[in-house]
Amino acid sequence: MNIEHLKLFVRIAATHNISQAGQELSLSPAVSSAYISKLENALGVRLIHRTTRKVSLTEEGVAFLPHAEEVIESVEAARSSVGGGNKIPSGVLRVSAPASFGRMHLIPAMQEFMKAYPGLKVDYRLSDSIIDLVEGGFDVAIRNAELKDSSLVARKLASDTRIVCASPDYLLKFGNPSHPLDLMEHNCVNLTGLETWIFDTPEGSLSIKPKGEFKADNGEAVRDASVYGLGITVCSTWCCYDHLQRGELVPILNSFPLVSDTAIWAVYPSSRLLAPKVRAFIDFFSDYFGNDTYWDKH
Repeated sequence: MNIEHLKLFVRIAATHNISQAGQELSLSPAVSSAYISKLENALGVRLIHRTTRKVSLTEEGVAFLPHAEEVIESVEAARSSVGGGNKIPSGVLRVSAPASFGRMHLIPAMQEFMKAYPGLKVDYRLSDSIIDLVEGGFDVAIRNAELKDSSLVARKLASDTRIVCASPDYLLKFGNPSHPLDLMEHNCVNLTGLETWIFDTPEGSLSIKPKGEFKADNGEAVRDASVYGLGITVCSTWCCYDHLQRGELVPILNSFPLVSDTAIWAVYPSSRLLAPKVRAFIDFFSDYFGNDTYWDKH
């Protein structure tokens, strides 16, 4: 049984795409298809269902996958023990990330990242919509939402602290609320999907559904609307720290922190065979954000 055939099979299981899996291993689509056919012939069973859109594992393929991963891990461990396990990241790295976070914090670091890994090409999809990694053929995604898909693995990169804030002009005109319930008398700017604000109070958690004349599906748009006096909003510190430092936004209701356990996560398909380019990306940004000290330095 050829180890290269096994590697290809494991990557197909993760990407659900023969061409993409083959590209990661520097194989043409024709060679990739031939490798899988040879593996299936050697085992005497069909491992994958092929369709025009994507491939999926057969029942036999699902049963065979952990054994293939175990064989590959054993081989890689053996190579590492004699110094032969290091593989330079190469190929195309496809990344999905929220639009605002990607523009503000990932793109500025890409020159340093690509200088460290000159053999890599990077393809970003910046969108505030949650994109299916497997269906979209992505290697890794940056998310700030709770992971609900058990077929994915998440690694925390940084905290996502959220605050309530408003512009000084707005507070001067309409007053500074002293309690979360006071928000019901104010104009608030909502981020789509975050219409309920939950506060930690001495009496316990308090849920507020603030009213407002403006909402948007983009964090930067919501932040800027608040900067321009349209109302009070909830904003992540990674999105508004510059505006806080310049005094364009003022944190309010500091005695009533928001109840939130959100964080910035690197998410990738579940597989014990993690592609070197994905590991390089995750390790780089884990160090780059510096265990939550990044926001203090910028």
